[in-house]
Amino acid sequence: MRGTAAGMASPHPLGGQLPAVYADDDFAQRFVEGLDVILAPLFNVLDCLESYFTPALAPEDFVDWLTTWVGTELDGTEPLATRRRAVATAVSLHRVRGTRRGLSDAVELAFGVRPEIIESGGATWSRRPLGAFPGSPYPGLRVTLRVRDPATVDPHRLHAVVAAACPAHLPFAAEVTHLPTPEGT
Repeated sequence: MRGTAAGMASPHPLGGQLPAVYADDDFAQRFVEGLDVILAPLFNVLDCLESYFTPALAPEDFVDWLTTWVGTELDGTEPLATRRRAVATAVSLHRVRGTRRGLSDAVELAFGVRPEIIESGGATWSRRPLGAFPGSPYPGLRVTLRVRDPATVDPHRLHAVVAAACPAHLPFAAEVTHLPTPEGT
């Protein structure tokens, strides 16, 4: 919530812009000084407007608003650095939305871990007609997120991120599992 800032002076005080008849009127001068207190933050925001739309510089509450404005797949509980990165990369993520890379990038942005993705489809070429088709005849997608402690990851959140980032026609399964530990450790 924005408000007035203590000690912030207006760069354009209204008292000096009043007609001459009000120049010596104490009540009129005090009245417009109250308006100056209200207008000073507005002038400050307008002077710094470009910073509000730069994710690395924007105030935290404005970053939260920007995440909804650019269509990120965040739920608001992520650290501020993650929310800033989501706003900054929103255009590039929308460009690859529905692809394997887009899905992988969206999950990594939300959870900080690159997922394993297994797709049912495939592509190949053959010199002769009627070659074998690659992949499975049934469409599907499996996303596995391997982390050290699966209890720290909300599986419903993973499901929501995958649902938003994968093609709408494709059935999928999303799971969170333990990160395999190297042998001998």
